[in-house]
Amino acid sequence: MKNNPYIYLSIMAIITYLIRVLPLTFIKKPIENNFIRSFLHYVPYVTLSVMTFPAILDATRSPIAGAISLVCGILLAWFNANMFQVSVACSIVVFIAEFIIL
Repeated sequence: MKNNPYIYLSIMAIITYLIRVLPLTFIKKPIENNFIRSFLHYVPYVTLSVMTFPAILDATRSPIAGAISLVCGILLAWFNANMFQVSVACSIVVFIAEFIIL
């Protein structure tokens, strides 16, 4: 079993399969609990946020520039700017912030 990649891939495939199949097997009725339904509703958004937030800070030369851009993006999104406007504005803010900071 030492250094055999096929065993590792097989174990990974089985675990991935079980994670996806077990909920379908055990949960047959619709979920009626409001707390669980709202929790499951927000799971994709939280997962995307958890993956995106560190990348915003690490993608720039300076984490401060990334943080300034993040705040700018949050404010623009709060005031109903579309995704293209937010991305262009954040890119410009990062460019200017890195020019000033470094």
